[in-house]
Amino acid sequence: MNGGAEPSPLGRRTFVAGAGAAFLGAAGAGAPTARAATAAGVVEGNLPDFHPLLKEELRFPLAWGASPVRDVRTWRRTARSKVEEHLLVERDNTPYDPSYEGYEGYEGSYEDSHEGFREEEGRDGGGGYTRESVTLSLTRYERVRGALLTPHGTGPFPAVLLLHDHGSKFDIGKEKLVRPWNDDTRLASAVAWADRCFGGRFVGDELARRGYVVLALDALGWGDRGPLAYEQQQALASNLLNLGSSLAGLMAREDVRAARFLAGLDRVDRRRVAALGFSMGAFRAWQTAALSDDVAAAASVCWMTGLKEVMVPGNNILRGQSAFHMLHPGLARHLDFPDVASIAAPKPMLFFHGAQDTLFPEEGVRVAYGKLRAVWRARHAEERLRTEVWPGLGHVFTVAQQDEVFAWLDSVLPTGSADSTGSADSGGPV
Repeated sequence: MNGGAEPSPLGRRTFVAGAGAAFLGAAGAGAPTARAATAAGVVEGNLPDFHPLLKEELRFPLAWGASPVRDVRTWRRTARSKVEEHLLVERDNTPYDPSYEGYEGYEGSYEDSHEGFREEEGRDGGGGYTRESVTLSLTRYERVRGALLTPHGTGPFPAVLLLHDHGSKFDIGKEKLVRPWNDDTRLASAVAWADRCFGGRFVGDELARRGYVVLALDALGWGDRGPLAYEQQQALASNLLNLGSSLAGLMAREDVRAARFLAGLDRVDRRRVAALGFSMGAFRAWQTAALSDDVAAAASVCWMTGLKEVMVPGNNILRGQSAFHMLHPGLARHLDFPDVASIAAPKPMLFFHGAQDTLFPEEGVRVAYGKLRAVWRARHAEERLRTEVWPGLGHVFTVAQQDEVFAWLDSVLPTGSADSTGSADSGGPV
């Protein structure tokens, strides 16, 4: 094929393509179309010219309120099953078989089997913590190295699964959130990223100072599992699909596995495990909360929208590439983004958006927040959902926002809280 230069097998007859022609045909109510027109083909934003018709057909029939299922708990089971079906990656129960490595040149212990921790003292008299590398079998295909921070003191502790962003920056992944050690090159890159997105703060280190166990791992293509180049993303996604897998589905399954590993650590109170992320990490956080019974709460900063509202010319999602990390083929025929996030209800969930964030149009955020509230309301748990638009902010996770998230985590994951267990009323096993 050469893009349409070959003679058409239809001879002199010309069929009119395009959204405008389709609407004209519909208006003609069966009258023959005698006038030929030139098809636009692909229009601005790499969209087919008939994309308005495709968007019109997206009715999200399994969304709460549209689905014929009226019992919200039954709806939750049905919706989660549909999402898992479209991940194209099966569940993996490979033993984690973790190995731990401390900071070179330092000695100490958290457990008798672990040696060589780097101890960090908290600022202004705050709590210290230990840092270690952990390598585990996240799937049966690959062992992945992550950063694990543990606060000083007597556990078990609450814990946070930190999920890194995309940012078209692949040389670092987990290091965007946890200050790297023993690698000056990555440290310089990580400090620059923290200055750009996080007000100069490493979110994971701050959480550890505040008493949380923190786990951060690289997604495929970042840090130790990369670096991927921006223009290689679509080829990677295509190759995985041709191999019967999915880039987005693999990420989803890995994040759920990471949550289970974290919850299973002796040092962690498995009732008090949260997921937290910014940008693509925010998408991963609410997705993991929806699919994992090991996550009791989630905070999502700068990634929530209605699909139709974000599929507009000029939006970053239309460029492809990064979109493949969040694209489950065919799922949009059933559920919108906020519908998937709503599977997590009635778990405590927080969503922040910057009013000046050009990646997520205001209308898309409004539509999504409305859908989320409807499901939490149906679960009689509106007080567990926090949605907020921050005036004057763009696509960032500022220190002020972080402090709000940390305070929120403290409030929804209190010591001994029965509400943060995996019970049915807290959005646990279905």
